[in-house]
Amino acid sequence: MGKPLDDAALDTIFRAARSYNGYTDQPVAESELHAIWDLMKWGPTSANQLPARLIWCVSEEAKAKLAACSSAQNAPKILKAPVTVIIGMDRDFHEHLPEFFPHVDARPWFADPAAREVSAFRNATLQGAYFIIAARALGLDTGPMSGFDNKAVDAAFFAETPNVTSNFIATLGHGDPATIFGRLPRPAFEKFNTIA
Repeated sequence: MGKPLDDAALDTIFRAARSYNGYTDQPVAESELHAIWDLMKWGPTSANQLPARLIWCVSEEAKAKLAACSSAQNAPKILKAPVTVIIGMDRDFHEHLPEFFPHVDARPWFADPAAREVSAFRNATLQGAYFIIAARALGLDTGPMSGFDNKAVDAAFFAETPNVTSNFIATLGHGDPATIFGRLPRPAFEKFNTIA
């Protein structure tokens, strides 16, 4: 059974964490990308389907290619960030279930392509959230965004794997506090919650 995290850890992951628009010059090591994956992969997905497929844009060439598919507001953020991650989703995740869910053949559960796409989107989105939490837990900051052309990103980065499509992207690095706004409001429990 888990133990509650202390306030400092909760601040790092949630309360004091922010979505950054820019970063310091401090680099992000490839070992840190591996460390993020090695944490986020433990987050739960339905039938352990793990449909997220990540492309870590580290090179100037990769960042320029991604920026060309993005909005005018987001392109400079991508170009300046140490890393930008494309969170993709594999609609054929079920082909990997014999490895990841070996105690029963779960592939027939996802035989319907439309239902499989819904499941891939839902669970890859969950994994994208785990990515953000893992990065924060490891002392990094992120800037999740959706201001890009999904079809253009898919053509540029997933052309050889047409079963994989982009979900969202996120910059990654050591956040520059000068690039964020004041903390936006968050509602009290009573505003959007019902206990039935």
